[in-house]
Amino acid sequence: MRPRKPDAAVQPDMFRETLAAILDPRHALLRLARCIDWERLDALYGATFVEHVGRPGLPTRLMVGLHLLKHIKGLSDEGVCAAWVENPYFQAFCGETHFQHRLPADRSSMTNWRKRMDQAKLEALLAETIAIARDSGAVSARQLERVTVDTTVQTKAVAHPTDGHLMLRAIEWLNRTARAQGIRLRQSYLRVAEQSKKAAARLMHGRGHKAAKAHLRKMRTRLGRLIRDIERKVAGDAARTQAFAPVLERARRIHAQQPGDANKLYAFHAPEVECIGKGKARTRYEFGVKTSLATTNERAKGGQFVLGALTCPGNPYDGHTLGAQLDQVARVTGRPPARAYVDRGYRGHGIARDGLDVYISHTRGIASPTIRRELRRRNAIEPVIGHQKADGHLERNHLQGAEGDMINALLCAVGHNLRLLLAWFRKLLWLLIATALYRAEPASMQAA
Repeated sequence: MRPRKPDAAVQPDMFRETLAAILDPRHALLRLARCIDWERLDALYGATFVEHVGRPGLPTRLMVGLHLLKHIKGLSDEGVCAAWVENPYFQAFCGETHFQHRLPADRSSMTNWRKRMDQAKLEALLAETIAIARDSGAVSARQLERVTVDTTVQTKAVAHPTDGHLMLRAIEWLNRTARAQGIRLRQSYLRVAEQSKKAAARLMHGRGHKAAKAHLRKMRTRLGRLIRDIERKVAGDAARTQAFAPVLERARRIHAQQPGDANKLYAFHAPEVECIGKGKARTRYEFGVKTSLATTNERAKGGQFVLGALTCPGNPYDGHTLGAQLDQVARVTGRPPARAYVDRGYRGHGIARDGLDVYISHTRGIASPTIRRELRRRNAIEPVIGHQKADGHLERNHLQGAEGDMINALLCAVGHNLRLLLAWFRKLLWLLIATALYRAEPASMQAA
């Protein structure tokens, strides 16, 4: 059932004071909460629920607010739920009128709410942050038409993939599934596989390289025995065959893959993880998904806002992602980009649209000083990516599957924009205070 809408009038309480009477209304979080169109978001996200069936869902403002606070502060699901109980400003931001001593939801409610989301619904949340920035004067309409586009890697929360680690995980998952299905295996191989994995890791990069390879061969042999043992015991049982299908498929891939193979499996629990090399000296390879980001080119009064975030599974060529990224920017801002600034990885993009000019860095012969200045600002997107990885969750994403990658990328962009808006509101407050103090001074002191 759709979430119930909160009462417009605050119900009086004889023994408790309202949060509005206690908290500072000039606080940046409360100012941001007053700028968000909660009714529009409730109508959009409430449509994912079935009418008049089941118990009412949790309030939309509570669930959206928890996710916004999570990505503003860089917290986990558990962390934001714990902080919500302790912080009255968090509760007021999520629509509470009185201080609550218990969260009216569970941490798993955030996971269930994310499962109802798709790209269009989360783009609406990103568009809301851009609308607030435009209405508050943090960014101008002209600045939204000049964008910088670049790609990065949204890394997954996986261990560094090695043959020994992957084969051990396959053996553990097969044993776990066998116990759940009530199958008695001939031998589990858990103890000897753990010993072989540790021995291979200890010997691989020293004089015992040959011995380490022998331990890996033993692990591969034992994994193959375990796979064949399970296949014999589930043959003819449709239910067990279906339960083992994804686990056996991944175990077979790990058993068969060799160091030089393409499309390898790098994480047993996250088969969508890809190995991407971005040419970094400190990190030769990163394991996750390629993510395209678009920001304002010119630094606005409120900072450099993110206008689009798009995951690109399959590790495509950067130039082939430019068209989809510009389309997303047009959907989010409501204005098609007029100028796009990219690096040399986008050469040969093949984008030809009316009213759009794409400028590649280190291009010679540009006569316009404005375009040359904006092209020099293309590198300013790198700190934005760094802030989303350091302050947000773009580094080591914990959400499951390709859908989780898309959700995390968009919410990281939303969190970055909201951090800029909070800083902008604090700046406006200090300007108002300074102006009031200046006007309160005597005329003689102002003249001096």
